[in-house]
Amino acid sequence: MSPISLIIAIPDRSLRRRLAQEVGGSPQIEVIAETHDLMTTYAEVEEREPMAVLISGQLARQPEFEVMRALFATLDVRWLVITERPDTGARAPDSPWGRSSDLFAVDTGAPASLLIETLRSLTRTARRPGRSPAPATGTRPPAQPHSSAPSLGHSNRFILIGASTGGVDALLTVLSAFPADCPPTFIVQHTGGGFGESLTRLLDRQCAAEVRPARDGDRIGHGQIALAAGSRAHMRLAGGKPMRIVLEAGAPISGHMPSVDAMFHSAVPGAQRAVAALLTGMGRDGAEGLKALRDAGAATIAQDKATSTVYGMPRAAMQLDAAQISLPLQKIGPAILHACAKDDTGTGKRVATK
Repeated sequence: MSPISLIIAIPDRSLRRRLAQEVGGSPQIEVIAETHDLMTTYAEVEEREPMAVLISGQLARQPEFEVMRALFATLDVRWLVITERPDTGARAPDSPWGRSSDLFAVDTGAPASLLIETLRSLTRTARRPGRSPAPATGTRPPAQPHSSAPSLGHSNRFILIGASTGGVDALLTVLSAFPADCPPTFIVQHTGGGFGESLTRLLDRQCAAEVRPARDGDRIGHGQIALAAGSRAHMRLAGGKPMRIVLEAGAPISGHMPSVDAMFHSAVPGAQRAVAALLTGMGRDGAEGLKALRDAGAATIAQDKATSTVYGMPRAAMQLDAAQISLPLQKIGPAILHACAKDDTGTGKRVATK
């Protein structure tokens, strides 16, 4: 049986070296790389395709890690988190492994024998073969039509989505319902610098519509989705047909750059044509902006508690009465499209849930 290829990703050099010596001393484990930050880990995982990664809780809590996990899902990499708080995942709001089936946590002081046995258990099942092929240039994945998806025709609506912790998987779920000619869509996803472009490529590969990074002055029309993630500027909407993006530098808003609130507030002048959704995430970013949109006539949705990885931003929206309705993740994409298909001359109408 071949040894388990392992990358150890831990900032603390002494801990990293100790674990590499203890775990790597087993004939069942082959330590193929040691890293100290997420960017280096990203490069090593992409190049070496390990069976497993032993990663510190400090790195696993960074927003970039969520993007990295999604990017390497096709490689079937198994993640083992080493942390001083291994048993609080189900309760701690900032834990990335509380509800995740592919993340397992062990104590920093766990003996090497336990780490090796856990790694053997994680890698016991066969890996999925190979890397998923990227679509050919100029092609897009076929749309997956929802059984009750309405005909959008020449809808005058536009779509706004904000997300944070857990947002990568949530966006993949929501956008999978969108057709290739979806209404102009604008998204703010909290993540650290350096991963915005990778996330854009991931979503673009998985969506029928075109996903592109938000750029200053770009105009977004039907079949296009603009994503602001990991940038040092807020995305604001300047109106027009097609709608124009303005990237604005400045201080963080609601604790974030880019900020969901900044995008939502900028869209208030066109609120009667807007359909806005606030997805899973920690904190309150987007709640006040969603309230302003609803008060101005937009259709507004918040993700429900049961399907949120972290029920912070959606909870704040519900407390402010900013969302017309709270929906499970799987229903949000179809609900957005139903709202877009409605006559956009009315205001304050409830969002359909079917």
